[in-house]
Amino acid sequence: MTRSFILFVGFIISACTTAPIVDTQGKSMAQYEQDLADCKAYQNQVNTGQKIAVGTVAGAVIGTAVGAAVGNSDTAQKIAGAGAVTGSAKGLGRAMDERQRVVFNCLRQRGYAVLN
Repeated sequence: MTRSFILFVGFIISACTTAPIVDTQGKSMAQYEQDLADCKAYQNQVNTGQKIAVGTVAGAVIGTAVGAAVGNSDTAQKIAGAGAVTGSAKGLGRAMDERQRVVFNCLRQRGYAVLN
């Protein structure tokens, strides 16, 4: 299960970034491609693993609290597990949003009009 989840997260990280829609008026495509590559390099500084881990822990803690209120240990464990998975997904979503913002902001700082 853990290995499958890690592979799934890796796939999502590589596939889910939205490409910027950019008005390149007044800029050469060669310059844009270079600037985009530079900006994408910055997005790798976003600590995706940490955001997923924080989401996982937070989800597990909330799930454990809800599970404890239920009282049945089997149900409590399932709820805690579901909370961890949900928290992981939320952490991944936050990380992906931040990675996208880094690229878009970088392009804006370089004088491009990012349209999305």
